[in-house]
Amino acid sequence: MRLEISCQDRLGITQDVLDILVNYEIDLRGIEIDSAGKIFLNFPNIEFADFQHLMPEIRRIEGIEDVKTTPFMPVEREQHQLRALLQTLPDPVFSVDTKGRIILVNEAVITSLETEARALIGQDISEFVKGFNFLKWLESKDVLAQTHKLKFIEQDFLADILPVMVPDVGGTSILAGALIMLKSEYRLGQQLTVFHKTSNESFSVIQASSSAMKKVVREATRMAELDGPMLIFGETGTGKELLAKACHEASRRASGEFLALNCASLPDNVAETELFGYAAGAFGQPEPKQGLLELAQGGTLFLDEVGDMSPQLQVKLLRVIQDGTFRRVGDSKELKVDVRIVCTTQKDLAQLVQEGKFREDLYYRLNVLSIVVPPLRDRKNDIVALAEKFLRQHSVKLGRRPPKLNKSCVEYLQTYPWPGNVRQLENALYRALSLMDGNELNREHIQLPSASTSVSFVPEDFEGSLEEEVKRFEKSLLRRLYPFYPSTRQLAKKLGLSHTAIANKLREYNINKKTVKM
Repeated sequence: MRLEISCQDRLGITQDVLDILVNYEIDLRGIEIDSAGKIFLNFPNIEFADFQHLMPEIRRIEGIEDVKTTPFMPVEREQHQLRALLQTLPDPVFSVDTKGRIILVNEAVITSLETEARALIGQDISEFVKGFNFLKWLESKDVLAQTHKLKFIEQDFLADILPVMVPDVGGTSILAGALIMLKSEYRLGQQLTVFHKTSNESFSVIQASSSAMKKVVREATRMAELDGPMLIFGETGTGKELLAKACHEASRRASGEFLALNCASLPDNVAETELFGYAAGAFGQPEPKQGLLELAQGGTLFLDEVGDMSPQLQVKLLRVIQDGTFRRVGDSKELKVDVRIVCTTQKDLAQLVQEGKFREDLYYRLNVLSIVVPPLRDRKNDIVALAEKFLRQHSVKLGRRPPKLNKSCVEYLQTYPWPGNVRQLENALYRALSLMDGNELNREHIQLPSASTSVSFVPEDFEGSLEEEVKRFEKSLLRRLYPFYPSTRQLAKKLGLSHTAIANKLREYNINKKTVKM
């Protein structure tokens, strides 16, 4: 039982209260007096009859204004609040004593280490957090707050190491231990992104009604907060560059430049000078030229179709990603840049690596933060919304009211396979809008190649047997579907085959989570 007693500031009033407890032979567990002068008592529960007599007697003491029960003593309330605050923090937090021994951890620590709190209490903090001499710091003359990059569960964390001081008589403070708060790169990225975020949502330009695109946007939002290279897979026209721009605008680099280079559209020597620039005197030019890497300093460099990059440029790009340095063409001086690299490809880079056409070390450097943008035929719930959006945009340009899509047009748009994806849909609608009369768009207004022609996977002059060609198509189809149906049962259900049949085919074509980026 706990009592809260409001009283006047009178000498001896606390002793009068304690005398009553002695008379009732009550074992006092604790007493506190707060800054407002209230007296808090903590003692075992007593019989109701005794309690009925105890409360009036305390109220009759001179200077007592009110007596009531309370659920917590002030220190207990403070401890509960601090513990609740500690447990709700998403970042790992350790509390240690003056010898560096763990006395308290929060839920984030327990989850990260996959253990129980009692297994950690009393352990040396250095057993779990590496890269800082905690004991030396605690025993130093002046124990000041520190911030260091440390290792926890073999990963890099930024650590705030804070001394815990308790007041002593005479206004001095005594060291009671320390608090270690860890923050991962991902959490830091989240906070920086929120800090720099503009009022407009970066990903609002991306139509994501389908579950496939919702997954893409969800993953891209998280990856935008990090600073490592990104690799975006997808067929032509799926909106890979639009997604890359959204990631840039949602990142802490949003105030920097977003510059692009198409690796497939330029000769090798031109692409090299565009990317890295050249020194004075190179190519007979008196003045040096900055490349896109330098111009994108502090921002994002977008490399479209990186699978078409030459081996020479791949080597130079790998070095930029590894240590942020490069040389201009014709120059011996090394330059340092802070640029995020975002690449796209519609090719199977893993296959190119096997064929020796793409560097394996560069592939693994790029293929860490990767996203697969689904083709339009796999996101049918987005087609009508995209169509209406394009009709509104182009109607404004043409100075007319946006037409309505009739039922036949909607059905046709949703059943067409769209080999050119979103870009093909936009172009088809723009053509229809430019030539049509009236305010309703129907099936006849949309001029597209026949579906049978658009899905021709086999060139007329192909070499090999029918069985070989079927296997190539089957492998390609399974590799494309696997990221969206990563369990054999899901994929089997999608394709109408048995679980065993799909498992055998995935094994035959070496399709798994290691060979196909999820």
